[in-house]
Amino acid sequence: MATMITSECINCGACEPECPNTAIYEGGAQWELDGVMHDPLSMDYYYIVPDKCTECVGHFDQEQCAAVCPVDCCVPDPNHVETEEQLFEKAKRLHPEKEFVLSPQTSKYRKA
Repeated sequence: MATMITSECINCGACEPECPNTAIYEGGAQWELDGVMHDPLSMDYYYIVPDKCTECVGHFDQEQCAAVCPVDCCVPDPNHVETEEQLFEKAKRLHPEKEFVLSPQTSKYRKA
């Protein structure tokens, strides 16, 4: 399930540089995927592009945006439910140059 940013966002920007997939954008900013620009998903606060969000699977054991958010507004998006396998495949598609390994350190779905 992709992560989303709720309207409680205070626009501090702490989350944006933490995203390994460049899935987080400032409100009003266009977003890019595969060289194509798209209209903003929010005009008022930071937002996460579901097509680019992997819940940090393949990178970290928890969502980095949620880990740094001072107001806990980075939450699971019930409109974009995905399995670990789907998230992992998305990570590989977004980063074809990287070798990914699923482990407790790279997926919250794996137990140590």
